[in-house]
Amino acid sequence: MLDAIRTRGPVSRVELAVLTGLTNQTVSNVVRKLLDVGLVTESGHAPSNGGKRRTLLSPRPDGAYALGVHLDPDAAVIVLVDLAGSVITGRRVRLTTPSDPTDVVDRVARAALRLAERAAVDPARLLGLGIAAPGPIDGSTGAVVSPPNLPGWGRVPLIDMFAKATGMPVALDNDATAAAIGERWIGGEARAGSFLFVYLGTGIGAGIVLNNTVLHGDSGNAGEFAHTPVEPGDLVCPCGGTDCLGPYVSPAAIIDDLVRRHGHAAADRVGLVLTPDALHRDWKSLRRAARSGDADAGDVVRRAARRVGQAARGAASLLDVSRIVLGGEALHGIEPIMLAEIDTAVNRTSVARVIRPIAVEQSVIGDTVGAVGAASLVLHGNYAPGWRMLTDSVG
Repeated sequence: MLDAIRTRGPVSRVELAVLTGLTNQTVSNVVRKLLDVGLVTESGHAPSNGGKRRTLLSPRPDGAYALGVHLDPDAAVIVLVDLAGSVITGRRVRLTTPSDPTDVVDRVARAALRLAERAAVDPARLLGLGIAAPGPIDGSTGAVVSPPNLPGWGRVPLIDMFAKATGMPVALDNDATAAAIGERWIGGEARAGSFLFVYLGTGIGAGIVLNNTVLHGDSGNAGEFAHTPVEPGDLVCPCGGTDCLGPYVSPAAIIDDLVRRHGHAAADRVGLVLTPDALHRDWKSLRRAARSGDADAGDVVRRAARRVGQAARGAASLLDVSRIVLGGEALHGIEPIMLAEIDTAVNRTSVARVIRPIAVEQSVIGDTVGAVGAASLVLHGNYAPGWRMLTDSVG
């Protein structure tokens, strides 16, 4: 019911009965409970058709809040999100010792608690903390297990560590799946149904939503898009393969590709430093050059996008999704280039194209999709599967 109000609101009780398939009496009972606990509000009236005007319902943004953290190798993005999906406040925390999980958790937890305190939200309505982390993830223990982009991390029990550090309930998922959950939660009707979410940050991953259900797989690691086989080359993946997508489309790989294909003269023209500590600055410079029409920068970005498109075409055919969504901080400024190449790759040969083209779209959330997705883990976990709680009789 709450999901229907979020995705279709403002909406009347009569419309809710049609949308959910519940009886008018059940709808009235559930709506009364949602109003009582402050999750929805009566937001006006529908135009009259000659009879009594119907009261419209909308989510109450201050009905609930969640903190979200996206962990990346050199920084953590932290946001405070309300029930409507709006970011109330946020900050980026530099991780000075990313190889030390204890220091990372301590630094990030303290920053998250300060963020909530300064926002002065009602503590009773702060539901918890969501973590979006690089995989693999052991969902049964709430741990990340030797993520390739976080060297020095073995089996790290992040849920227990963050719960102890914050005193709050904690949810954990890999960053791409969290981003997909955030996109579904906040995208409302525009993201209803099924889609493949392709996430590009330090690496690449995917989240899968089928018929409004997020797929996790048997081990909780569905969407390991980086290991999709593409044309083989000379780059070795951490898994040992030479045809995995990941090593060819990360920001570091695209920068290396520019140097290999177009030489140091092109790198100098673009303004690349080419030292390990300058990766983020170099990637920003390369994106800016590609956006400005530099032929060499545009060439390597398009080559990477075509590889992503090759992998996305296979995934879309396998899953039969009608939409591919692209997001992640690393895409900032080059989304049009990436979207165009992926759209061409997917719709040129897609099996389903004879029925309908596959839409290739940019994330509705933007750069902070990982952190907002992390917060959505908490909101989604509390409310999306919990309708039976609201239909039970009041105790």
